[in-house]
Amino acid sequence: MILKAKERGNAPQLARYLLAMRDNDHVELHDVRGFISDDLVEAFGEADAIARGTRCEKHLFSMSFNPPEGANASIEDFEKAIEQVEAKLGLEGQPRAIVFHEKDGRRHAHAVWSRIDSERMRAINLNHYKIRLRDVSRQLYLEHGWSMPRGLEDRRLRDPLTFTREEWQQAQRAGLDAKELKAVFKTVWEASDNRAAFEQALKERGFWLAKGDRRGFVAVDYRGEVYAVARYSGVKAKDVASKLGDPQELRSVEQVKADIAGGMTAKLQEFIKQAERDAARRSLQIDFRKAEMVGRHREERRALTEAHEKRWQAETRKRAKCLPKGFSGIWHRLTGRYAKVKEQNEREALNALHRDRSETDALIFKQIEERQAIQRDIRAQREAAQDELLRLREDVAHYMRDDRHDPDHTPTRKCEKTREEEGRKHERAPRPQRRRGFEP
Repeated sequence: MILKAKERGNAPQLARYLLAMRDNDHVELHDVRGFISDDLVEAFGEADAIARGTRCEKHLFSMSFNPPEGANASIEDFEKAIEQVEAKLGLEGQPRAIVFHEKDGRRHAHAVWSRIDSERMRAINLNHYKIRLRDVSRQLYLEHGWSMPRGLEDRRLRDPLTFTREEWQQAQRAGLDAKELKAVFKTVWEASDNRAAFEQALKERGFWLAKGDRRGFVAVDYRGEVYAVARYSGVKAKDVASKLGDPQELRSVEQVKADIAGGMTAKLQEFIKQAERDAARRSLQIDFRKAEMVGRHREERRALTEAHEKRWQAETRKRAKCLPKGFSGIWHRLTGRYAKVKEQNEREALNALHRDRSETDALIFKQIEERQAIQRDIRAQREAAQDELLRLREDVAHYMRDDRHDPDHTPTRKCEKTREEEGRKHERAPRPQRRRGFEP
């Protein structure tokens, strides 16, 4: 499993995030331990109140447990992984909550511990926890026989296209995939020898080079989004300066935005809006299929949970009747028979718990398989939309250049001839090959 962790505060915000259904198909509060309340918001409120008696601001330790794509991890697998982390970091017995999330046909778990030792009113020190968790992650991959990511085998082999939350949010605003966006910048960077080539290759893809306020070189798109060249190209700032020279020689971001806005004719703006509306319309049908499937899956899980609850109550009553009462109970206690019956009942209860969990896992695995099938359709639709939006950015650059020479120019999608002519003038960097899958 890929393990990601963070020390943090603001318990109420974390509780709301863990219970939010907005971005998840399914959310399940699996376990709350060590708190007075079983409600997650109230439990985290307790953690906040206890932490106020100390100087610790980041009093929570939040982790996510992500099995590799295509792997079915059971409830027991997640619990064992969480117990291994507790033992490795010295968090045994600390108040803890576990929440399961399912999204895009994949299931992962979140575990949150309180770092405050309530007896000593001190925070548990978690020095070098990232190194320790990397060891646990490797062990989990070996135990389950999963293919280990290259970046986990050797940090030098980490995926250069891994993105931050900020980059993901920016890509969402632009309607693009964060990894695809970084792949564009990385490909252009590697194929360019100097600033002129780099600037031209960027413009061919709908990005204009500019002077940033704090980040040196940046790129601006027709939406006005600003992208740090060093960050998105995956290189160091000094390497950017070495290849591109002095950013002071470029126009500012505001000047570039004004230039782009000046070239955006009414016809071009309507063309962009229509292309974006078409892409949104194509996704409506598949979104409807997804919503229908998720609703049906939730109903199936609710029915199974109710069936388990009824069966558990019936079996509990049956086991209770096996325990002798009255004078017979006293006699059975004296002879040791009562303890044997009690032990048998506990064993049967544990077996029933494992049985119910196995049935739940079987249903979830079946639903995930069905959800993954539609996710493949969603991925194909998204990839087509990504290609369309990337081509749209290229077209914007071409149309703006054409419009300045021909005010009556009408934008069309058939611009292959224009591209070929421009390609003879400027050697273009190759388009990035699509990277399939996700390697954290």
